[in-house]
Amino acid sequence: MSEKQRLLLHSCCGPCSTAVVERLSDDYAITLFFFNPNITDTDEYEKRKAAQLQFIKRYNEDKPSGTPIEFMEGPYDTKGFYQRIKGLESEPEGGSRCIECIRFRLSKTAEQACDLGFDCFGTTLSVSPHKNYTQISQIGRGLTDCRDLTFLDMDFKKKAGFQRSIQLSREYELYRQNYCGCEYSK
Repeated sequence: MSEKQRLLLHSCCGPCSTAVVERLSDDYAITLFFFNPNITDTDEYEKRKAAQLQFIKRYNEDKPSGTPIEFMEGPYDTKGFYQRIKGLESEPEGGSRCIECIRFRLSKTAEQACDLGFDCFGTTLSVSPHKNYTQISQIGRGLTDCRDLTFLDMDFKKKAGFQRSIQLSREYELYRQNYCGCEYSK
């Protein structure tokens, strides 16, 4: 049996990671990378991080024979987020501000994956019906400068991924937010 590829998977929140982890955990050694400086309210950030950790703990307990899901937290850099989206504050949800936010988060994920010797990187963002898979894919594929690093280019909405994430969030009793994270998406 060959060794699993090491995947650094950017995660926006516990609920979105549920169905994605379920789909990938048999094939990859996953480290969830919680890098979300776009969550501009500190209390909200902490709620989402707690939900992410709650999911990982329970998932690992439920699959003791599998490769455990690991957790890595990126810097909570709201200042960096505001710098990246400067001038885009009045853009509509899903517009240029969101594209730049996704680019910021995936860039950091790719950088960490390269620095730490992961085989590939990806994101849970494509599970959301509010996120544009084509945009996410283009950004991710454009960030594979590191030798031997690939982007896991998957639209996790397919095969009822979003619906499954809602079901699993209920099963795991996870806090589920109703906006993306930044003050503009509220």
